[in-house]
Amino acid sequence: MNIATNPKKLRGFERYVKVDNVSRRSILKGLGLAGGFVLAAPVMSRPAFAAYQTGADKMPHGTVVDPRVFVSIAPDGIVTIVAHRAEMGTGVRTSLPMIVAEEMDADWSRVRVQQAHGDEVKFGNQDTDGSRSTRHYLMPMRQIGASARTMLEAAAAKRWGVPAAEVRAVNHEVVHSATSRRLGFGELAADAAKESVPSVEGLKLKDPKDFRYLGKGQISMVDLRDITVGAARYGADVRLPGMKYAVIARPPVTGGKVASFDGADAMKVSGVEKVIEVKGWPWPSKFQPLGGVAVIGRNTGAAIKGRDALKVVWDDGPNGKYDSVAYRTELEEAARKPGLVVRKEGDVEAALKAADKVIIGEYYLPHLAHVAMEPPVAVADVKGDRAEIWAPVQSAGGTREDVAKTLGIPEANVTVNVTLLGGGFGRKSKCDYALEAALLSKELGAPVKVQWTREDDIRNGFLHTVSVERIEAGLDKSGKVTAWRHRSVAPSIASTFAAGTKNQAPFELGMGLVDMPFEIANVQCENPEAAAHTRIGWFRSVSNIPRAFAVQSMVGEIAHATGRDQKTTLLELIGTPRIVKLDSVKDLWNYGEPYDSYPIDTARLRKVVELVAEKGGWGRTVPKGHGLGIAAHRSFVSYIATIVEVAVDDKGKLTVPRVDTAIDCGTYVNPERIQSQIEGTAIMGLSLAKHGAITFKDGKVQQGNYDDFPVIRIDEAPAVTNVYIVPAGPDTPPSGVGEPGVPPFAPALINAIFAATGKRIRALPIGKQLEA
Repeated sequence: MNIATNPKKLRGFERYVKVDNVSRRSILKGLGLAGGFVLAAPVMSRPAFAAYQTGADKMPHGTVVDPRVFVSIAPDGIVTIVAHRAEMGTGVRTSLPMIVAEEMDADWSRVRVQQAHGDEVKFGNQDTDGSRSTRHYLMPMRQIGASARTMLEAAAAKRWGVPAAEVRAVNHEVVHSATSRRLGFGELAADAAKESVPSVEGLKLKDPKDFRYLGKGQISMVDLRDITVGAARYGADVRLPGMKYAVIARPPVTGGKVASFDGADAMKVSGVEKVIEVKGWPWPSKFQPLGGVAVIGRNTGAAIKGRDALKVVWDDGPNGKYDSVAYRTELEEAARKPGLVVRKEGDVEAALKAADKVIIGEYYLPHLAHVAMEPPVAVADVKGDRAEIWAPVQSAGGTREDVAKTLGIPEANVTVNVTLLGGGFGRKSKCDYALEAALLSKELGAPVKVQWTREDDIRNGFLHTVSVERIEAGLDKSGKVTAWRHRSVAPSIASTFAAGTKNQAPFELGMGLVDMPFEIANVQCENPEAAAHTRIGWFRSVSNIPRAFAVQSMVGEIAHATGRDQKTTLLELIGTPRIVKLDSVKDLWNYGEPYDSYPIDTARLRKVVELVAEKGGWGRTVPKGHGLGIAAHRSFVSYIATIVEVAVDDKGKLTVPRVDTAIDCGTYVNPERIQSQIEGTAIMGLSLAKHGAITFKDGKVQQGNYDDFPVIRIDEAPAVTNVYIVPAGPDTPPSGVGEPGVPPFAPALINAIFAATGKRIRALPIGKQLEA
């Protein structure tokens, strides 16, 4: 059977995976890069055929399926597989090559992984964001591996003079069972390279029941040992002969610029070689540099000391009066008035007037910073009309394109080398730091490293948007919700690209607002205007964070108002198992995926709620001062539900003894990485909920480091985090993992706090609210 054209063969794994908080990771030995590239002869790449439709073809440059691009085999049998996405802890540098190795039937201990440079014509789309890597590349990677295997089998069959149907690849060899003959991959590599690449339509993929690696959770990240022992190469580790080191004093207010500067004192600092002004672009300017004054030194420490000695007078521009306290009031006032209607079913106004009871919740989430452990850094070497970049970027192809445009040189003349990322969370999808390095290298005629400090990262980055979410729920006499009006007010990411943007873009509206899945007769979603006063950018899970916080907190409030259980209320609101139809929504954004492949399926949402309730012991007796909270959300076309147990002592100290999360992410590749990602979202979710707030006064960010924008420490982390993975149905394509765990955490936490204390928190971060 042609498995490639039969999606029923792309099935999941017949068990739940439960993992506790203790790490079980093993370390692979002997990893390196292959010396010979036998299959790497350049050929024209072609689009991928997929057994299920995804939105991959709509991404810039789509997907590429060609074993000659992604696979090489050395004469000694070492198989090198190219990873074309960036590694920032998700395990993608392992998972995508593992898919190829699975279909090749390669021995993983003899596989090496090579990081691709930026080239989207050759490799296809390279944007490592949106939780898209596996859902867009599971099938293409399988087809690449199956093509390589087919070429090896064809080469062996010709050598033995037997039909290709009589041979098969088995654990790094091709075997002719009738005669017990076998040849290793290395012995066949030269002949296999001469074979034509088979058409994807005719490929025979492995039956998932024969998988050795996929879904098993037995393979650790290929970089794990190097990361553990400090041998891994990050952006700050790059050194080039004759390299200069730079830090930049950037405008403290978005849209500001240098009025004047005096670099005399900076030049007196030992090791400082030069002080120069850096070109800035008028705001908004996508990812172009903010501009400022650069201090060039013989090392980063000297450059930082030199920058400290600079005297700069700034023109703060139109955002110089931005104040986050006053702006919150503006957003709240806007949320209390009608806004642009983006979803309308039934007659909400009439239903609210006829309701027996109306519950109103107004929820606030401040600006948030990514604070990845590794601040932005880039090295550039520009010579004439050629540029080479070394940087931890989430989009190597996008960086290549932007560097070429900024320097005014051909894109083919730009090489972008991707290092490991010490965290990304969406910040490193924006390549402003690489552009700064390129401009300085061109100016100085030497390689330059631009290093951002933690303060630079927090004060000059792209922040998660501030938001006010107002929900009015009308209930009849039986406690059933008959009306739901949700107004969402937040500056849009689109403001980073276009001046005057005041309404959110369809992709933001589609993150928990217009796609709200509850079975309610009268629904209206509105989007009042909000102007941006700082750079807004992608953040892990983006607008799903404030939407899930509001919607799932309101579920808790409805449960309390009606005297019912949280879980029961949530399931009643989700309603009957069905595919949600949103005919009233114009430009419905479904994470870029076709709705036929990835509909809003309430049966799957109900399933994760029921599963986490069962496994997490919902309704169990907890000690005094403890409480349980539950929340569920669909994002990045995955379904996830979380139960948080909290303990609040008589002084208001909050601890989290246990977290349970169930996730349905469709067909999955590496459960160990799913577990790791969900553990990470519990840490991040708790950090943001307890401490996360970026505030502004006179246009300037008031925070600068972990002392005033804290992340939780080990003693604050959940004591136990349990993860339950729902097995995929036979027709279920893969969906996102890296981001969906964040949104339900805060509302589950807040609902648990209410259960423990009776205090309802509607504004994050929690801060000292429990101490009152």
